[in-house]
Amino acid sequence: MDPFKNWQEWHKNIDTFLGDGFLSSFESILQYNHFPLINVCKTENEILVIANIPGLNDINNVDVYIDYQSLELKGDINLRYKGYNLVQDELFNGHFERSIELPYPVKDDRIDATYQNGLLIIHLHRLIPDDMRRQKISIKKIEE
Repeated sequence: MDPFKNWQEWHKNIDTFLGDGFLSSFESILQYNHFPLINVCKTENEILVIANIPGLNDINNVDVYIDYQSLELKGDINLRYKGYNLVQDELFNGHFERSIELPYPVKDDRIDATYQNGLLIIHLHRLIPDDMRRQKISIKKIEE
C-alpha cells in the first residue's frame, strides 16, 4: 500500500476545489514532518538506511537509536549565519526526530553509520533468533 496515494488524491481534490497551487505554499511545512527524507534498502540479511541530512556540521549533533525493529534519528541542524538576516526560509533548520519501522529485527551490536556528502548511511544486520536458525539434527538409530 502506498501511504502517499491518499495524500495525492486529497491534494488533487483540494486543488480542484480551492484552485491550483493552493497547497503548494504549505508543502515545505508538511515536508518537515518527514525530515530527514530516507531510503531503506534491504537484502535477505542486511538493511541500509540512507538519510538525507544536509547541513550537519558536526556528527555529534545527530543521534541514532536502534530498538529491535525500529530506528530513531534525532538531531539539530543550524543553518543560521552570524550577522545575516534570513530573507527566504526553505531549507530545514532546527531540531528533528524521525522514527523508522524496519523490515525485520536487527542486531544492536553490529551497526555501522557513516556521514558523507550530506547523507547518513546506516548499515544494519538481521537478527536471527536462535530458534529460527537452521540446525542439522542428528538421527539416532534405535535397535529393535
